[in-house]
This record gives sequence, C-alpha cells and structure tokens, in this order.
Amino acid sequence: MASLVSYPALLAVGLEPRTANMTNTAALLFVALGAALGSRTELAGQGGRVARFGAATLTGGALGAVLLMTTPARAFELVVPWLIVGAAVLLVLSPRLRPGAGDTAAGPLGGPLGPRGPGLLAAVFAVSIYTGYFGAGAGVALLAIMAVMIPEPLARVNAVKNVVSGFSNAVAAVLFAVVGSVAWTAAAPLAAGLLAGGAIGPRIVRALPAELLRWIIAAAAVGLAVSLALDAYR
Repeated sequence: MASLVSYPALLAVGLEPRTANMTNTAALLFVALGAALGSRTELAGQGGRVARFGAATLTGGALGAVLLMTTPARAFELVVPWLIVGAAVLLVLSPRLRPGAGDTAAGPLGGPLGPRGPGLLAAVFAVSIYTGYFGAGAGVALLAIMAVMIPEPLARVNAVKNVVSGFSNAVAAVLFAVVGSVAWTAAAPLAAGLLAGGAIGPRIVRALPAELLRWIIAAAAVGLAVSLALDAYR
C-alpha cells in the first residue's frame, strides 16, 4: 500500500506529477528491500516463483519506464483511476475467482492461468509495465492478479509481490536517474521510511485476517483512484 500514500505525499509537497512519479518509483525500491528482510518466513520455498516473476517484472518495468519518458502522459492519466478501481474489485473477489480454490495444485491450476502457466507471467509482465510507467496503485494490481492465480495464503502471495515488484522499480529507477527527473531531496527520506515500512509491514499482514486486509487495501486503492480521477478529469 506504500504508493497509495507516497505518491500523493510527493504531490502535496509541490512536485509536479511526472517528477513525483519518477521520484516515487525510485524510492519504492526500498519497500522491496525491507520486505525481503521482514518476509523471510513467507518467502521460504518460493525462490523459483520469485525468479520467474522477477524476470517478468524486470523486463516490463524497463519498458514502462521508457514509455513514460517517450510518450504523452495525458491519455494514461485518464485510464489509471479505472485500472486501480478494477484492481481493488479483483482483490476483494479473489477468493471466489481463484481457479480450483481449495484444491491442490492439480487441475486448472496447472493450466495457462495457473501459478506456473504463461498466462500468469503475461499478466505480471503487463502490470510491471504499468509499474514502470506509473507506480501508484501498481502493487494493488499485482497483488490482485497473484491472489487470484496462486493457491497460497495472502501473506505468502503478498511477500512475493513485494519482492518481485522491486525488480521493476529498480530498473525504472536506474533509467529515471540517468535520463529522467528524480527529486533526490525528497527521494532519500521517502526511501528511508519505505525501507522501515517494508520491514514492518509483513508483521501487520501476519496479524490481520486476510479478508479484512483485502478490504483495507481495496478501500485505500479506491480512495487513491478517486483522488487521481479528480485531478485527471477536472
């Protein structure tokens, strides 16, 4: 949920939207670092999954960063609020939409949309393009897709999401630092807070019921979507 707060905060202190976006993406890398430290229990046995999804997010994040620096942002700004709302709805409905919910990894979970199928990798790649282009709310979208497709407790899915999203943030941050516009005076303290939050966050996820957590994340995402819509459509 970090970007649901960090991006509006950067706008509130006076950064223009594109610079705020690039600064936010650069700082969000530290969420992944903190989460990797705080989620060691949940990440156990998921090295292969992290590697597969990490490769997809690394590639997609680079493509999204290039698109941000080479295309007009206006059209995307109009679509982003709806994407975030859709992700929030998908996250809330994920227990009911999961293929073969309650089953083992056999059956439909082994198909193209299952945890090892190309469909899930393609979806993760698509969201990572969005992450590289516009990071705010991207974690909600990635968590929603993984929660539907991966038959694991939400805490374990969230741990993978936190780490693999760091790959797309990392490659985008490098590109933004070299040829983009990052406000380092804002990025440094934001990164420190995100590192701490990334490490503390998994403890909160472990303590909260999964259903309550889904609703909290979805409500925060809708709030961000409304805020972005008001800016985009005014």
